[in-house]
Amino acid sequence: MKKWTKIIAENSIVVMALVIILLLIIPLPPALADAAIILNMAVSMMILVITMTIHDPLEFSIYPSLLLITTLYRLGINVSTTRNILSRGGSSGQVIASFGDFVLQGNVVVGLVIYLVIVLMNFTVITKGAERVAEVSARFSLDAMPGKQMAIDSDLNAGLIDEREAAKRRSKVQRESDFYGSMDGATKIVKGDGIMSLITTAINLIGGSIIGMVQGGQDISTVLNTYTIATVGDGLVGQIPSLLISTATGMIVTRAVAEGSLNEDISKEFLDQPKAFTIAGLIICTLVVIPGMPVIQILIVGGGFAAAGWYMAKRIEREPEVVRAAAYAAATQGAIGGAEADAGAAGGAGTGQAEAPQEARAPEPVSETDFFKDINNVYGLLQVEPVEMDFGYSLIPLADESSGGRLISRIIIFRRKYAQEMGLVIPSIRLRDSATLGTNEYVIKVKGEEVARGEILTDYFLALQPENPDKEIDGIDTIEPAYGIPSKWIRPEQRERAELYGYTVIDPLSVMVSHLTEVIKQHAFELISRQEVFRLVENLKKTAPELVEEAFPSLISYNLMQKVLTMLLKEGVSIKDLETITETMADYIMDTGLPVKDIDQLVEQVRVSLKRTITRMYCEDGNMRVVTLDAELERSMVSSLSKGENGYYLALSPDVLQSLVRQVSEQVRKFTDLSQTPVILTSEVMRAHFYHLIEQFYPNVRVLSFNEVASNVQIQAIGSLKLEQG
Repeated sequence: MKKWTKIIAENSIVVMALVIILLLIIPLPPALADAAIILNMAVSMMILVITMTIHDPLEFSIYPSLLLITTLYRLGINVSTTRNILSRGGSSGQVIASFGDFVLQGNVVVGLVIYLVIVLMNFTVITKGAERVAEVSARFSLDAMPGKQMAIDSDLNAGLIDEREAAKRRSKVQRESDFYGSMDGATKIVKGDGIMSLITTAINLIGGSIIGMVQGGQDISTVLNTYTIATVGDGLVGQIPSLLISTATGMIVTRAVAEGSLNEDISKEFLDQPKAFTIAGLIICTLVVIPGMPVIQILIVGGGFAAAGWYMAKRIEREPEVVRAAAYAAATQGAIGGAEADAGAAGGAGTGQAEAPQEARAPEPVSETDFFKDINNVYGLLQVEPVEMDFGYSLIPLADESSGGRLISRIIIFRRKYAQEMGLVIPSIRLRDSATLGTNEYVIKVKGEEVARGEILTDYFLALQPENPDKEIDGIDTIEPAYGIPSKWIRPEQRERAELYGYTVIDPLSVMVSHLTEVIKQHAFELISRQEVFRLVENLKKTAPELVEEAFPSLISYNLMQKVLTMLLKEGVSIKDLETITETMADYIMDTGLPVKDIDQLVEQVRVSLKRTITRMYCEDGNMRVVTLDAELERSMVSSLSKGENGYYLALSPDVLQSLVRQVSEQVRKFTDLSQTPVILTSEVMRAHFYHLIEQFYPNVRVLSFNEVASNVQIQAIGSLKLEQG
């Protein structure tokens, strides 16, 4: 017995659906019909109350399915009561008879008119409106999915949420879309229920009258009186639950921007408008000048509205003082209840609210000005993201994984690859859409400041123009943002033709990712903070604990390590071999003693220790193509070294400097067709000085010394810099 009870309990909804379907076939006695009608009203009222008290529509996500079940149940009752009305001479229980007598009040015409007004009101106003709102909500919810998904991924990349929270938010976005899509279809069920009600009413009235006169032999007045009462009563017991369900449907699809229950939202938003109450009350009071108007009722209503407006205005005036007092109490006695006052940023404008302890929670600040009166809340505006990327609306699909966007996955791949090659973990990149940018524009920021900008046409491909194309191809002229190559935006159908003409064709996402990665590589040395150095050292401690214990902090401070790693990254040298870097620094310091007087010399020693790494980065098939310095030029540069407060520097004449810059420009062009970064080879003495000389003109040119090139590499000089006499 318990087993069968458990099975029935687990499948109660299935059993209920089967019973409802049976109502369409099996006759229902009047007594059971009364119970079914009352149950229908109770369930409908309960559903309406639920939709008015929930905070989020997803709290009642079963509503579309429940709407189908309740409609089917109501139709089953309607079929049963119609069968009873036609087969029992207009009798189908006490509930229907009572409703019919109460509404008709002895007047058949008035009763029918009232019933038709209720039916048409439900069908044309509430049901039709709910259907339209559900349709618009479904479309807008689907259109908003990419932006919501991108915001979630952006927060995840920025480290504001973890994977579990991101999965939870993605699930909610998907459920919202599914819910409103289901509601769009479910409202059609409510609409069909209204139409069926009108049809059933006509069947009861016309069919009952024919049966009464033909089969019962009654006169027309008796038949109309009997079947009209039954028809109106049956219609009302069906329309009242239908009206409640339609209202509930309208409630739940219009709660898209609600933050609390309906009662809370009305109290917060409707009752916080004192001017509206006051003006409405005064206008109502002016109606007394119209002859024949009920003066007492007008003055009562108008005066009540005006008094309510005055009271609310006074309450709002007192609120800022209460908020400030509560904020001060929270700040000075934050330990009450074990909770401290906390300021959190909210919204695009950076406004926020101070959260008081649980026992003395104050109302939220009424304005941004009140919130920022607390100086502690201003500190929330000072946070600077290491790397940010803002883009216009048209570029959102490139980042939205739900619509096939792969920007985030490409960033993850780049972060892993860069960490493996360069030894630095790129911090989270904050991705967000921006209304201030053009629809096709994007901006890359480092530490809050713009460092690069580009424009992408998502429906086009970028064709990089070769030096001597076989043929020109039609397109929109532009400049490739990462490397500054002249290019054209072409239609997808032109891709094969462009490749045949010698163009390199790139998809829009790759263009944006290439630009982002190049910008990060150029500014990587700015991203290695003191905290990141500490993490790298802690990671080194797992494999070389004795070395770390010996070197930090007695020999090498975190500040010194940060400076060395920054200088290496600035010149594109990998810091992955942190053990070798640490050993070299420790040996150099023990030989020269503390403090370190020449950081440039320390870096040079580290670079020599990393010669295999440096050689690998600029070597191809055992060959390294370089530009060398003429011996006469190098001797002249050595003789021009001058000592300043910060060490030695090159003091070249403007003519010689201008000549060097021009020659470097000419030599760098020779690397255009090569897959190698431009390299200038110098002596160890001049390497650092020459790099500092040209980095402001050519930051991507690498300057190496002979000691930094492995002995098993063949050096191929493709050019030389000479001393040109003026």
